[in-house]
Amino acid sequence: MTTGPASYFISDFHAGLQDEKTEQLKLDNLERLFAIIKAEGRSLYMLGDIFDYWLEFRHVIPKGFTRLFCLLSDLVRSNIEVVYVAGNHDFFLGRYFDDELGIRTLYGMHELQIDGSRFVIAHGDGLGKGDLGYKLFARLVRNRFNLALLSGFQPDLAIGLMKRLSQLSRKHKPDNRVFENDRLLNFAELLATEKEFDYFLCGHNHVKGITELAGGRKIYVNLGSWIEGGTPYGVFMDGVFHLKELQNINS
Repeated sequence: MTTGPASYFISDFHAGLQDEKTEQLKLDNLERLFAIIKAEGRSLYMLGDIFDYWLEFRHVIPKGFTRLFCLLSDLVRSNIEVVYVAGNHDFFLGRYFDDELGIRTLYGMHELQIDGSRFVIAHGDGLGKGDLGYKLFARLVRNRFNLALLSGFQPDLAIGLMKRLSQLSRKHKPDNRVFENDRLLNFAELLATEKEFDYFLCGHNHVKGITELAGGRKIYVNLGSWIEGGTPYGVFMDGVFHLKELQNINS
């Protein structure tokens, strides 16, 4: 089968979460990855929580993310298709990414085809059974009235509240951690009995890995996160999906 350039996938970068030195190292590594994508790729799918907190304001862009915006804009101007699936820390992406940066934004779970293979992509929040507390939290945060109210605050106050909500989202953990770690895998296994696909890709719980579903005919992939020192990313090339890490920048 003849295939085109590679498609890349990342999730859970959480820009703005960590100290300045760690944030700059994360951005250095992201810039290295983007250089690879510009040389070998055609698309980048960002599966949520690229920012640790984000809410669009009508006339204000929060500071602290300028370098990330420039990297994303340069990727788009290099004719790379960039798609951003909102995560639970992306309270409201609005139109800024679409209109100003040329990035297509999506919410929830989506299906796509790449070189004849069928993908289901999602951040992973709210999928599967359990975690009713988080699902209620997400409905409140994404409610249109609450979003309008929050975006109407003085920006410094609203950003402070977003940071607090982000901390609450991170600290909210179900009592049964084994169930929570397996929740997305269990959801993918159930979905595999109901829907035809080749790959189910997500992030959210930061548990990186690849697992065969339905007798090896379908594949579950969790892309992991960039906040524990790793640099995980997925690449689909020549009909095969690989989960990779950047080589150590000091090696």
